[in-house]
Amino acid sequence: MIKTIYSKGKIVAKTGNEVMAEAMRQIEPDVVAAYPITPATEIVQIFSQFVADGVVKSEYVAVESEHSAMSATIAASAAGARAMTGTSSQGLSLMWEMLYIASGLRLPIVMAEVNRALSAPVNIHGDQSDTMGARDAGWIQIYSENSQEAYDNMIQAVKIAEKAKLPALVTTDGFIISHCMEVVETYPDADVKVFVGEYKPDRYLLDIKKPYTLGAIDLQDYYFEHRYQIAKAMIDAKSIILDVARDFEKTFGREYDLYEKYMLDDAEIAIVVIGSAAGTTKVVVKELREKGIKAGLLKIRVYRPFPSQQIVEDLKHVKAVAVLDRADSCSGAFNPVYSDVAASLYSAGLTSPKIINYVYGLGGREINTEHISGVYEKLKRIASGIEKPSNQVEYINARIK
Repeated sequence: MIKTIYSKGKIVAKTGNEVMAEAMRQIEPDVVAAYPITPATEIVQIFSQFVADGVVKSEYVAVESEHSAMSATIAASAAGARAMTGTSSQGLSLMWEMLYIASGLRLPIVMAEVNRALSAPVNIHGDQSDTMGARDAGWIQIYSENSQEAYDNMIQAVKIAEKAKLPALVTTDGFIISHCMEVVETYPDADVKVFVGEYKPDRYLLDIKKPYTLGAIDLQDYYFEHRYQIAKAMIDAKSIILDVARDFEKTFGREYDLYEKYMLDDAEIAIVVIGSAAGTTKVVVKELREKGIKAGLLKIRVYRPFPSQQIVEDLKHVKAVAVLDRADSCSGAFNPVYSDVAASLYSAGLTSPKIINYVYGLGGREINTEHISGVYEKLKRIASGIEKPSNQVEYINARIK
């Protein structure tokens, strides 16, 4: 029998999209502006129904594009509202101009983002190309392995964004999590309301007693310094994320960190991955451990800010590591998550672990336990010295001649 962790929690069966919409309902932002796109459509569709039925007092703004959705959300946040939106794939890419404006103006917008491949060719299924493309836009990025994490991350993201004064996005893998039903524990509305608290911005454009200029031209004199302030705020956000996670654990009983370690402390070989594939990897790790093989997993939850120093500390004892990217930079070198992990290890002056890069799951391509087992087999050979690590990206379950 599945039991609740929180004494007042409720066990429900919901999809990832449904629980993200449920979190938005409980948060009850002042404004939500959005344009529908598969596979994120249901999130704002469900929320708009909450608005239409009078369940929430939020203002829902139906716009003509995702660019306009982010523009309207920026305007609402700048005016002093708690503002949220949701999108995916081409929708996120259409927002990119405005993503930089949201972070540059230090607006604590929260976005529900469903990871989906970018066209062309046209594909509506899940990979992480969209958010990886926006990784340097100054947004806090929080990834979810399953629906429970998506729900919990949405609630935490509001508090994180408002404390850090940076926008934040919470992701799920398209269709794999967004449309698959899972058992999720939800919390009472009143308790979520207390946790996120009332939004009281330090300053906002509609405060006529304290007028200020927002978004003015910023040339050589100060632009550099202001960009540095965003970078510094992102670094400082790590401690805020951890503080909010501790508050969340005290309140609701679930523990979160910048990343999750699964049987990693004594591991000799390990995989680093983001999102739903972590669940598949855990199954393989457990099976390998039963055979006496010291396998482990590091699942990144917070990709921006990247927890560089912390990851180095938890990987430095491992003999061989494979970083799995669900996005391809197409650069002929290496891919986003690998580049961050490898750079972190190199800058720490480490000669181990040996590290390799895989791309998997593009356009929703299956990755299963057999594929993951194959990665660990290769890591075993590298760790033992039988095989040298490849200096090129390798592709899992792709028909490559």
